[in-house]
Amino acid sequence: MAIEWRERIGRVQGVRSGQPIIRGLRITVKDVLGFLASGMTFAEILHDFPELEEADIYAALAFAAENLSDSSAA
Repeated sequence: MAIEWRERIGRVQGVRSGQPIIRGLRITVKDVLGFLASGMTFAEILHDFPELEEADIYAALAFAAENLSDSSAA
């Protein structure tokens, strides 16, 4: 089952420089991916950012996977 990130992620002009954000919050997809890359668990992220939902983290991952172009691979 594919995660439908479009229901949770969007861009709002003037919010975080137009970066993709989670549900209109000021938390970007890049923020969430950075938290995960630094070793934070889902539980730690949700504890530190109680406005987020587990589905938001999955949506950020799905967004990144769908928007990662082959040309950007190392």
